[in-house]
Amino acid sequence: MADKKSKFTDTQQLISKFANALANPVRISILELLANQSCCYHGDLSAELPVANSTLSQHLKVLKDAGLIQGEINPPKTKYCINLENWGLAKGLLIGFFDSKINSYKCD
Repeated sequence: MADKKSKFTDTQQLISKFANALANPVRISILELLANQSCCYHGDLSAELPVANSTLSQHLKVLKDAGLIQGEINPPKTKYCINLENWGLAKGLLIGFFDSKINSYKCD
């Protein structure tokens, strides 16, 4: 039996990965905080966001797994920043996806 994931293009899978990472207001807040500074430590983020540390860690993991952020571990701290290369890729893919769908869509 063929893998169901192989039925989707690499671009579709990548758009889905980025969109899933963006599908939570806590993760959007994390990205906004990181975008306003060159980097941020986990403790700084936990002081800014109204979520438990374990919840914050899970949201950071989703963003990191999607490639939108990167982390540098220097015990006892972890420093996070936007992954600019993947951020640009996500931006281009999402804009391209929405532009191509809007330009060809007509509702009669």
